[in-house]
Amino acid sequence: MKAAHRVIGIIGWKNSGKTRMVAALVAELSSRGWAVSTIKHAHHDFDIDHEGTDSWTHRKSGAREVAIVSGRRWALMHENAANEDEPQLADMLNRLSPCDIVLIEGYKREAHAKIEIRRTGAADNAPLSSGDDTIVAVVSDDPDATDRDLPVFGHDAVSNVADFIERQTGLDRR
Repeated sequence: MKAAHRVIGIIGWKNSGKTRMVAALVAELSSRGWAVSTIKHAHHDFDIDHEGTDSWTHRKSGAREVAIVSGRRWALMHENAANEDEPQLADMLNRLSPCDIVLIEGYKREAHAKIEIRRTGAADNAPLSSGDDTIVAVVSDDPDATDRDLPVFGHDAVSNVADFIERQTGLDRR
């Protein structure tokens, strides 16, 4: 079993700004010299391959796993069997290469530390933090966004959120 990764989750309701925040944090933490990986949980069917490519043809022909490899990147696509459950977050973390930190988008019901993203204009903006002790901070356009004693950051305070993540996860400045 691989050594545990440092992780922090980014959670929130649909259209709250999770993906935008993850992308901004990846850029910020990477610019600070950290090796950053991400895991994104999808609640729907998704495909990273498209009809007409050789790898798509391999999968549609029945290959259980297809690796596509070049000098610049590689990807492994795995088809779950009909009776196979969705992999657990811990299983996916174990598949990652060593890195300094993993940002997890989604998996809001898991037990890792999380930052809640909230936008007052979103269709659903009910606070998640009031019922989840694993939420350690809130990013919101409402400065009074939490009923708990949690730090609250604005959506544009990416550098401050990155500072918080470094402290929260024990990343030491290089």
